[in-house]
Amino acid sequence: MKRIAILMCAGALTLGLAAVPASADRDRGAFGRATLTGFASLPALTFVPGSEPSGSLLGTAPVNGVTPPFGGQPVQGFSGIVRRHDGTFEVLSDNGYGNKANSSDFLLRVHRIKPDFRNRSVRLLGGFHLTDPRGLVPFPLTRQDRTLTGADFDVESIVRTTDGTYWIGDEFGPYLLHFDRKGRLMEAPVALPGVKAPENPDLNGGQPNLGSSKGFEGMARSVDGRRLYPLLEGTVSGDPAGTLRMYEFDLRARSYTDRRWTYRLDDPSHAIGDAIAVDGNRFLIIERDNLQGDAAKVKRIYLADTRDRDRDGALDKTLVADLLDLADPRGLGGAPGTFRFPFQTIEDVVILDDRTLGVLDDNNFPFSNGRTPGKPDDNEFITVRLTRGLQADPRVYR
Repeated sequence: MKRIAILMCAGALTLGLAAVPASADRDRGAFGRATLTGFASLPALTFVPGSEPSGSLLGTAPVNGVTPPFGGQPVQGFSGIVRRHDGTFEVLSDNGYGNKANSSDFLLRVHRIKPDFRNRSVRLLGGFHLTDPRGLVPFPLTRQDRTLTGADFDVESIVRTTDGTYWIGDEFGPYLLHFDRKGRLMEAPVALPGVKAPENPDLNGGQPNLGSSKGFEGMARSVDGRRLYPLLEGTVSGDPAGTLRMYEFDLRARSYTDRRWTYRLDDPSHAIGDAIAVDGNRFLIIERDNLQGDAAKVKRIYLADTRDRDRDGALDKTLVADLLDLADPRGLGGAPGTFRFPFQTIEDVVILDDRTLGVLDDNNFPFSNGRTPGKPDDNEFITVRLTRGLQADPRVYR
């Protein structure tokens, strides 16, 4: 979720992305045009009830008509989702306002929400903060009470394991973080061997080999619950441009295995937003450009296969949904016709059944304005019906 710098250069980048990549034409035949089947929205100006002020490091100039600092903690930046199978979902807020330097008063939190597609609304039901009461983080934290903030970690992906605890992927280390059901850290952060971002506290004068906050943007859990598959957002130094590493982490051994795959972006300027397992070999992965609104050209969900049947050294990609070209015959998202999900950062996908996906944006409050120029984006939750089934492992959605 890198936001501020790109907002002023959308026009220049659009020229470079005007041509549709060949992969889109190559793969479009496998799945046709997906359809919008549900729309719900949580207003941008939604704050955690009774929460602490935040945004004190953003200055005092209005941003999209909203003036910081804020009287509470905004419910924003949804960068990961967990389905609870009771109509509710848990969504992970990221580091807050975009970087380590300006997010020390943003408290990392998992929110519980319930979309109401009939009334086009999202209810906020509660949630919990992420904390380290046992002192397991080996470096100094921002707060003495050891509540974690956006200056400590940039949390971008979340899964719930079979024991009800949570694993969260961080971009600053990058680290894997293990929390109990109440958001309390259960063990020391697990570093990724051989890879460090500039924010990593253990650089000790060394050179990072990953871009700023380009760590674990996506993370899937295996369908049997035994492994994690964290996916970097950035390219490791020395790797081919536009290639991203996906790792395998053994939850029983608490260590990375020697298995690794490559996800190749359609364009090196793109980024991934989320990843979720479909079965033992396939994943759904969001790929996006860095643009928003009318300038947005690429907001896609791919089915990525680790078996690499074309033997090009990367996951095989099949386009399952173009989020800028969804059929909307009933006008659920506005006027009947075509619905666009034109947000800069789209970072949440969940499988609801074999043909239906839930997708949410990261609204980057207060910076992004992909839906309406000059107005901060809401947190939108849509459901998308695919033209055919994924043939997913039923454990994914049951």
